[in-house]
Amino acid sequence: MTGVSDRVAALSPQKQAELLRRLRLRQPSTVDRWISRYRPNPEAQLRLFCFSYAGGGASVFRGWSEALPSNVEICAVQPPGRETRIGEPAYRRIGPLVADLAEAIEPLLDRPFVFYGHSMGALVAFELTRHLRREGKPQPERLLLAAFRAPQLPNPNIKIYHLPDEVLKVVLRKDGTPQRILQDEELMKVMLPTLRADFELCDTYEYRAEAPLGCPIAVFGGLEDVRISASDLDGWRAHSEVAYSFTRLPGGHFFMHSTQDLLLAAIAEELAGAGTAEREESHA
Repeated sequence: MTGVSDRVAALSPQKQAELLRRLRLRQPSTVDRWISRYRPNPEAQLRLFCFSYAGGGASVFRGWSEALPSNVEICAVQPPGRETRIGEPAYRRIGPLVADLAEAIEPLLDRPFVFYGHSMGALVAFELTRHLRREGKPQPERLLLAAFRAPQLPNPNIKIYHLPDEVLKVVLRKDGTPQRILQDEELMKVMLPTLRADFELCDTYEYRAEAPLGCPIAVFGGLEDVRISASDLDGWRAHSEVAYSFTRLPGGHFFMHSTQDLLLAAIAEELAGAGTAEREESHA
């Protein structure tokens, strides 16, 4: 017998137990698989969980720690299908994603926390918050949601997850994906399955009415975003029974990159507790 299982079976019970222990030590914990903390801060008074747009991963939030208060720990969510989890299939429905994510981050909900979600990430952050409430778990101090229409509004766009690769690339180009990325065949071969899964997750989402949340909601939108209008974003107003704010920043759908400094300054204000009164702002 030369197989690995045969060799393991031939070990004594004590050696089998030691081998299992070593294998467990090599495996990242569930938290570490799902959450990237580029600058761990055990003394943090607040955790900011960040959820990326479709196709994006935790690394888009890598530099945020330097721009936000030192008492905030950035916890960037890393779903399957990208970056360090590229070999895992991405979720195609939001329910299973939210349930698994809630279980994974529970050990980190031992202190106050806030959710920031951009585009698809905003939808995930919102549904995760409602899931935590249904389960009687801790909930965020506030929701910071960007570049996604209010979930109760119908999707005016055609479903795109099933489109041929070349047509899907045209859609991505219009959304602002750089041409150099779209022309990189090897990169697109890796990215497209995850993008399709993420688009399918959004396209198949079905809103179910629940009571408004008990935390403030701050919404951010790009002034030049051709996909998401101001009225689409203002619909989030209905989902907080506490406070709501709406801030528009220069840039298109991915203004979190093009106007990052302004966005992080606004987020820092929200984390400090500013802007809880209902208001509407526009930044030129």
